[in-house]
Amino acid sequence: MHEMREEARTESSGSKSEARAPRRGRTVAGAAERGLAALRRKLSSGELNSLPVVLVLAAVWITFQILNQNFLSPRNLSNLSVDIVGTGLIAVGIVFVLLIGELDLSVGAISGLAAAVFAVLNVNNGVPEWLALVIAVLAGTAAGTVQGFSFARTRVPAFVVTLAGLLTWNGLMLYILGTSGTVNLSEDGIVAQLTSYYLSQDAVAYGVAAISAVMVFAAAHQDRRRRMAVGMPHRSFTGIAVRTGVVAVPAFAIAYVLNRFQGLPLALLVFLVVVAGLDLVLRRTHYGRQVYALGGGVEAARRASLNVAGVQTAVLAVSGTMAGIGGLFLASRITSVSQSSGSGVLLLNAIAAAVIGGTSLFGGRGTTWSAVLGMLVIQSIASGMAITDTPVAVQFMITGGVLFAAVVIDSFSRRTQEAHGRA
Repeated sequence: MHEMREEARTESSGSKSEARAPRRGRTVAGAAERGLAALRRKLSSGELNSLPVVLVLAAVWITFQILNQNFLSPRNLSNLSVDIVGTGLIAVGIVFVLLIGELDLSVGAISGLAAAVFAVLNVNNGVPEWLALVIAVLAGTAAGTVQGFSFARTRVPAFVVTLAGLLTWNGLMLYILGTSGTVNLSEDGIVAQLTSYYLSQDAVAYGVAAISAVMVFAAAHQDRRRRMAVGMPHRSFTGIAVRTGVVAVPAFAIAYVLNRFQGLPLALLVFLVVVAGLDLVLRRTHYGRQVYALGGGVEAARRASLNVAGVQTAVLAVSGTMAGIGGLFLASRITSVSQSSGSGVLLLNAIAAAVIGGTSLFGGRGTTWSAVLGMLVIQSIASGMAITDTPVAVQFMITGGVLFAAVVIDSFSRRTQEAHGRA
């Protein structure tokens, strides 16, 4: 009798587990189906996010890898990760300006000015390198603040104010450099080491990848708890896990590739920390919410009692600061500063990187990570052209085509969102 009861209990528990298994399967399948449905709704309503630029980047990498097997080699990808930093930092500042629906044309000149200030103070006048570095960055901040104050108080369009700034700061840079025109930096100095120093221990790169995944998980989990507390729709743990995996897999893959060459470049680490920090400022602070609100409409922001002039001034100050920092990284890459610093296609590449990465020209939409993605596309094209001996003229045409496509997609996305009442 006891054995019969045990057998019945076993059959009962088995039938319950069998009954639970299909429900669990249906739950997972249902979660996947709901995720795909949400993605389709976002795409149909114009919320493309970073999908187009990721597809473009994948196409660029596949194309150049087919043309030359060395394109995705650890050496080339490591060099690519360093090459994006200088202009990428400038592009991050451009993102702030684009978010309020304006444009800063002076960032190239400010980057050259900051580099010239550092070189002249440190090399020509013997000022300690750390102090010259701080003064150079503050010079960029001051230039941006002056332009921001002028823009906010006079209400002259920002592109006009910064166009005047472009000429002014470029002239000031030439004056500071003097008749020599070129100043060579010490190859053993702090600035020169910014783009030549590598963290060669494998654990460093993998540690950064792990920290990135943990931060994504923690942020998503905190957002879930906050939404649950007020009864708002929230992600499931499955969705959070998938989101974390989307970051963790490429992060560890990048760490593996970089470790196969010289390790994690210091320049790339600094770049990612700055981008992540400013992303938190935009998404998690009152100032960041004001920036996005201002991008939605200046008059609406004024009626909501936002400090419009203060935000406008601060945005251009951030742009000037990032231009100054980016200029130092660009000078580090070639270990010199000359009269051509900050000129050429630098300004165009910085603006193009922000736009190609997904920052809207109409304001109110974009993140600092847009600059990273856009810069990756632009520099990948440049690197691929160089490694395949393609004329520079073709590089400009391809980059211009990608930029035009990004603007068209941005316009289409905005119109679609307006049609769905989301813009």
